[in-house]
Amino acid sequence: MSRMYKVLGFWTGIIGVMAYLGDLQDMALLFLGQTIMFVSLGYLNLSERMYIYIFGAYLTVFFVGFTYWSTFMMTPGAGGH
Repeated sequence: MSRMYKVLGFWTGIIGVMAYLGDLQDMALLFLGQTIMFVSLGYLNLSERMYIYIFGAYLTVFFVGFTYWSTFMMTPGAGGH
């Protein structure tokens, strides 16, 4: 299971590099933070149950943050279409 956290760190790192190259510095910093978190958790060698609990907590925080952002922070018609 620790290998999967290292794989998650690799892919978030790739997405962070692509965001940086696309001039999305805020997104790049967010994914850099996730990369550091996933890779460091991957080297802790915790039990599989603990890794599942950590991933469940990560998904909960992500979904709450995404729902808040998309509901209250995004304004309709701001895309310019």
